[in-house]
Amino acid sequence: MASFWIRWGRVLLMLLLVSGAPASAAPTPSPAQTAQAASLPPIRLRRPDPEQLRDFRAQREFQYVEVRSEMSPWDLFWARVWERVGEWLSSRSYHGFWRYVFYALFLGALVFVILKLLQVDITGAFGRNPRRAALAYDTEAEDIHALDFPTLLAEAETAGNYRLAVRLGYLQALKQLTDAGHLEWQPDKTNLTYEHELPAGPLRTAFAEVSRQFEYVWYGELTLTPEHYAHTRGSRQALLAQLSDRRAA
Repeated sequence: MASFWIRWGRVLLMLLLVSGAPASAAPTPSPAQTAQAASLPPIRLRRPDPEQLRDFRAQREFQYVEVRSEMSPWDLFWARVWERVGEWLSSRSYHGFWRYVFYALFLGALVFVILKLLQVDITGAFGRNPRRAALAYDTEAEDIHALDFPTLLAEAETAGNYRLAVRLGYLQALKQLTDAGHLEWQPDKTNLTYEHELPAGPLRTAFAEVSRQFEYVWYGELTLTPEHYAHTRGSRQALLAQLSDRRAA
């Protein structure tokens, strides 16, 4: 018990000593330091040479002028349009019924753009599929060695049935490749099989392009314009020209 009171006595004594100690004050400058400070010359500001300032102002690097671009009437029109749209979107009426109308219109426009990029016939969904000319051609019983390709091609092109003309032109290319010994035609073969039968080189590349166009038009049921058909016919004629050059060589 005595040791306890001794410890507490020491603590109280230290607290009294600390609380009674005078606060340390800042040192007072000596007379010598005061006299030295008074003898120093006054501070003089250095100003740059006016000639040098004029030279700096004339330099392009020191001309900090913000060039304001003038808006064209078209840009000004769209700026006002988007400003009106922003005001409308922040209005109370938008947060009610019109917000859902805006969402529906935006979603419809997005779906329309996607369908156009995928080249989907949108009119088919409303029962307005464009009428295609009747083929008047039996694809099941076709034999490339029995078909009169010049006559059939001329009839299809005259009737504007470019889809059938692309098929007939592709079969004509298969017949000429078979007659030249590059292919062995069979009704159950795929176009990729024919392509692999050709040796690697320009002839195979040209045939692959013609084959790709045929599959895209025939199996994709693409409605061709005269310009599109002229492009596919040019690819087929380029293939047949290569085949003729090989025969001549």
